[in-house]
Amino acid sequence: MTVALGLALALASAFALNWGWLVQHGAARELPPLSLRQPVQSLRSLFGDHAWLVGFAVGLAGWALYVAALTLAPLSLVQATSAGGVGLLAAFAHDRGDSVDRADWSAVATAVAGLLLIGISLAGGTASASRPHPEVLAAWLAVSAATLVARGGIAAGTLYAAGDVATKAATFGGAWLVLVPVVLVAHGLAFVALQLGFQRGGALQTAGTASLLTNALPIAAGLVLFHERLPGGTLGVLRVAGFALVAAAAAVLARSREAHDTVGHGLHVPRPEP
Repeated sequence: MTVALGLALALASAFALNWGWLVQHGAARELPPLSLRQPVQSLRSLFGDHAWLVGFAVGLAGWALYVAALTLAPLSLVQATSAGGVGLLAAFAHDRGDSVDRADWSAVATAVAGLLLIGISLAGGTASASRPHPEVLAAWLAVSAATLVARGGIAAGTLYAAGDVATKAATFGGAWLVLVPVVLVAHGLAFVALQLGFQRGGALQTAGTASLLTNALPIAAGLVLFHERLPGGTLGVLRVAGFALVAAAAAVLARSREAHDTVGHGLHVPRPEP
């Protein structure tokens, strides 16, 4: 009964997070151009817009539901349930009238399959995490920060994942608590990248890509940084295949409507044409 409740919360979390992102996307497109040169004015525009604020609040509620789900059900099962989030986002966007072409639907199906494989591969358990090598962790975070010059969804997803990785390291306590400001900065930059991406590209291309990377990269960091071992046999093959599918899906979703824009090419975002 406890596990079933956890999975129900995970499904509700996926619904809330992706619906919230879609509402934020629609609201951001209608706002005056957001600019990093005027951060206070841009934040006032966002938080002063009722529709955007509703989407933001629902997204926060979705995150809280995800945390609650993790306290009741195994990570592998929660991850597998949450894997359908990008599918829900595609369905929401299509229902709203956004253009979702055949390549997008194929990428969504590929992503869901990849995340499910990753979730299944975690069913055998994971090795206890150990402290990362500081220089390797620093390199990981530096590369993540460099994605600010990439497309909005890629930058947002990678930076949100970097914040999660830094959070995991900070849980070791002691000197690792110095990473707390890194967590705040990473999530702050991810928030900026996501909102700028919303004014440039479609909801599926921006939020879908961000969602995939936020889900997949921390699991990869577990292997690279925290010395968790790749499971042997079939589960190991499934995890590698899952990563490959997610990477391919993210590449497809990030193409087209975001392809000509980057977060780092300018500090001013042109208002999209109606």
